[in-house]
Amino acid sequence: RRDAGALSAYIIDVETGEQHPELSDGQRALDLQIATENVAGGLLDLQAGGLLADGIDPMATALAIETTYEQLWRELTGVDEFNATETYRVDQRLRRLHELGFEATELELVSTGEGDRLRLVPCVVEHGFHAQRLKALTGLHAEENQARRLLNDMSRFGAVLEQRSGKRLPEAVVAARWLGERFEAAIDAVPEDLAAKLEPAELFHQMLEHRWYLSERAGQDIGFEEAVAAYVRDVLPLAPAEQMVRAGDTGLIPIIE
Repeated sequence: RRDAGALSAYIIDVETGEQHPELSDGQRALDLQIATENVAGGLLDLQAGGLLADGIDPMATALAIETTYEQLWRELTGVDEFNATETYRVDQRLRRLHELGFEATELELVSTGEGDRLRLVPCVVEHGFHAQRLKALTGLHAEENQARRLLNDMSRFGAVLEQRSGKRLPEAVVAARWLGERFEAAIDAVPEDLAAKLEPAELFHQMLEHRWYLSERAGQDIGFEEAVAAYVRDVLPLAPAEQMVRAGDTGLIPIIE
């Protein structure tokens, strides 16, 4: 079953650790030092035993941990602001966060001396968070990645509504308007003979993907209605229909004596 073009993964075992409300720079540096030493020691042991694949440098690999961590830290703790009309740039930032396994906890409209800007704050969320939240706000059932994309679109939709109204809108109001004016309007734009190709959540996700592609190519935001029309006209007719794979009937396993 499609989930916004991706597969789900689950963690089945983790090491015991400590949870702190926050970590100082010194605590983070100590953890990085310990991790670097442990990885270097483990790889050197494997190398000494002839068990390490050729081409892997134990020290270079271990020292890369700190560099990679610092890049990740900057990506996750940085607060970005964009022009309120550049929603495709917000989508670029969200994609980078999603590739790292993180989410944006906050997307709000901020008025500055240079005009209205969108402010994005990253956070960490548990698997299943988006699907549950989407269902609570709209009643829609979706897979996790689909729900994440739909919620992101809802946030951007709400930011535009607030920009137009000049006031903060309740989340329930934004969700209701997004459901009727955005999601259902887009699904209703699909001809009946094509509507059964994909489930509604996946269909809407692909519309968002096509809008992002068109905006990237144009270097500016492409209107949602224009993108939906282009998707229905140029992409959906050629898209494969949703398929379900069903296993064979189960039965008794013979006893081997």
